[in-house]
This record gives sequence, structure tokens and C-alpha cells, in this order.
Amino acid sequence: MDTKTKVKDVVVKLLKVKPDELKEGQNLETSLGVDSTEMVEICIALQKEFGVHLEEKEVTKYQTLDEIAGVIDKKKI
Repeated sequence: MDTKTKVKDVVVKLLKVKPDELKEGQNLETSLGVDSTEMVEICIALQKEFGVHLEEKEVTKYQTLDEIAGVIDKKKI
């Protein structure tokens, strides 16, 4: 399973949304109303899932699934 798919799975589970509610290039904050507390929860869950250290500002700065997956991929190397 690729990074973006795993990121999407984590976000779907945490936000309790249907997978088809997350569209390609969609901004989590503006499209789904994700607030800062939820972004911190997403950040923590992604750290556990991928075993990488993510700063909250990295997840809040990059708010699409593609951008977040890109940050994780860079850290996995």
C-alpha cells in the first residue's frame, strides 16, 4: 500500500468520514472543516502509523493528502 493510501486511511478513520469524501487535492481544513485539534490528532496518528517524527506545523502547512504523503515519504528516506 502506498503512502497516500495509508494517509487517507488514517484520516478517514480519525475523522469518521467516508473514503469518497476525501478527494484528490482537497484541503482538509477548508473542505472538511478540520480544526487545529483534529490536525494534531492526525499528526500523532500518522507518526504512529509511519514511525516518523512530524511537526504539527508540517501537517498544518501541507493540508492535502498528496502534500502530507510527500512530507512522510521524505522523512522515511
